[in-house]
Amino acid sequence: MAKTTFSKTSSAMLPWLGLALIIFIADQFTKVLILGYYQLGDATYVTSFFNVVRVHNSGAAFSFLANAGGWQRWFFTGIGIAATIFIVWMLRAHAGQKLFSFALSCILGGAVGNVVDRMMHGYVVDFLDFHYAGWHFPAFNIADGAITIGAVCLILDEVLRVRKT
Repeated sequence: MAKTTFSKTSSAMLPWLGLALIIFIADQFTKVLILGYYQLGDATYVTSFFNVVRVHNSGAAFSFLANAGGWQRWFFTGIGIAATIFIVWMLRAHAGQKLFSFALSCILGGAVGNVVDRMMHGYVVDFLDFHYAGWHFPAFNIADGAITIGAVCLILDEVLRVRKT
């Protein structure tokens, strides 16, 4: 009976792992394009508020600890690996909760994408550059966007859960 329960749980989480894989592939594909067609610091004007750039981020979000001397590469890689294990465990336990699992899948795909960058290059490749009227948002990538969407959905899921009770 335990085997049947495990197989039902595993098959229930497959769509969520599939979504994470799609996010990961999209993230890595776009980064390969940027690395292939742009030199560090290159930028292409797209609109009055958006450019495509090539930036290397050796830190975390908003370049946090980017100039810490190199140890942060392995620290953030370790955090990403630990987060991946925890998220897969949570997906297995809560695969039936759609918004929660969607959020975790987005975070999982993004986290793995950025971990692969850190392990392969020693930095994360960022390329989406938004700005407006002198205000400039730090460059980011598909993985960062997925992690942000996932975090927003986790908050929304919690708000909706609390409202039900």
